[in-house]
Parts: sequence; C-alpha cells; structure tokens
Amino acid sequence: MQEKLESLCERVQRASDVGDLQAATEQLRDYYDVAHIVYHWVNSVGERFGAGTYSQEWVDRYVEKDYLRMDPVILGCLQRFNPVDWKELDWSSRASRDFLREAINFGVGNQGLTIPIRGPAGQFALFTASDHCDDYVWAVFVDENMRDLMIIAHEFNKKALEFEQGGDSAPVPTLSPRELEAMTYLAKGLSRSQAAKEMEISEHTLRVYIEAARHKLGAMNTTHAVARALSRGLIVV
Repeated sequence: MQEKLESLCERVQRASDVGDLQAATEQLRDYYDVAHIVYHWVNSVGERFGAGTYSQEWVDRYVEKDYLRMDPVILGCLQRFNPVDWKELDWSSRASRDFLREAINFGVGNQGLTIPIRGPAGQFALFTASDHCDDYVWAVFVDENMRDLMIIAHEFNKKALEFEQGGDSAPVPTLSPRELEAMTYLAKGLSRSQAAKEMEISEHTLRVYIEAARHKLGAMNTTHAVARALSRGLIVV
C-alpha cells in the first residue's frame, strides 16, 4: 500500500504541466475505483485552473448556471481547514437540494470528500473524491483512504504552486509542448474531438491543455487564446 502511495505521489511530482495533472486524476480515479477525482485551484491573482474527471457536460452546465456562487461544497470548504464529507454540509435549502440532484444526474455521485488546501498569497485549492454508493460503503472508503488522499492532495497543490511561480517568472507566456500542440490543431480548424484524436489523448485532457493555455495567455475564450498565440508567434500554421 505504501509503495503504491509513493508511486501515485511520484506521478504527480513528475508532472510538467496541467495535462499531466489531468492524467494523474484519471489514474487516481481508476486506482481508488471511484466515480471522480478532481483538483481545482485559484491562484494568488484569482485565476482558476482545474484537472479532473467530471464530464464536459457537467462542467459546461456548472459554468452556465454559475453554480460556483452557491455550490455548498465550495462555500462549506471556504470556512473549513479539515477534510469535509459532503454529508456534513448544509443541504437544507431547496436550491442546494436541486443542485445536488442535478449533480447526481450528471454522474458526479451522491457521496464526496473534499480536502481544502490554502497556500501563500491567497492561493486556495480543493481536492475531491466522489462516488455513487451508500453511506456505509462510503464511510469505509473514507476511513481507509483519507490519510493517503490528504497526502496526494498536497502533492497536487505543491505542483500547482510550482506552475504558478514558473509562470510569474516569465515575461512572455510560455506554453508547454502539449499546450502548443493543442493550440496549433485548433488554429488549423480541427474540432476538439479531432485534435484529441491527433494528440492521442482524451477530450478531458485536451480541455485541460486548452484551459491552461488560455489562462497563461490571459484570453477570454479559446478563440481569443488561439489568436493571441498566433499574434505572439507561439504557434505557426
């Protein structure tokens, strides 16, 4: 068990960009046999990044409905420092219950454990494991795995801080090779599914590369990001 934990942590430590963190969330999901693993962080200047296994449909729905403002998990973790079992949160309002019902319908799971992490200069992150199961099965899972998940969560955060510090030190945004590849395919007019196929990665991972590039470029959306990458000579088509 200890050797496996070390192996999982080393996978995170070797990450060179958020695409590698995305791959790590997928590996963790499969290893722990849960529905989802998600890492989401807000850096010191308020930019949001994330890696995880939620469906694109749920991510789009979450953004469309601006659920960030009322998500009981987010609000609850802002007030806590220790791991939070979703059952401990306040789901009493109708809006909260409707949100949970919709999340379950989108495959998020009815059980969850979220670990809040606070870094320097206002950096804040959440690491979440979620699944579909009854209370007893989930309680056993949490009891057996909380310690390891906390260690892994902090490894994710250490790596995210490395990425942020590296970005701050560069006068011009520096995209990773895979981020450049993703931007290039989009600039050539390929769809996301076509680009993912060319790169031999999942659309989940492609989305992470695109979002990372967009944030580094200070772009409002993907089209804007491609335009900035082209105008700065980062990609050539």
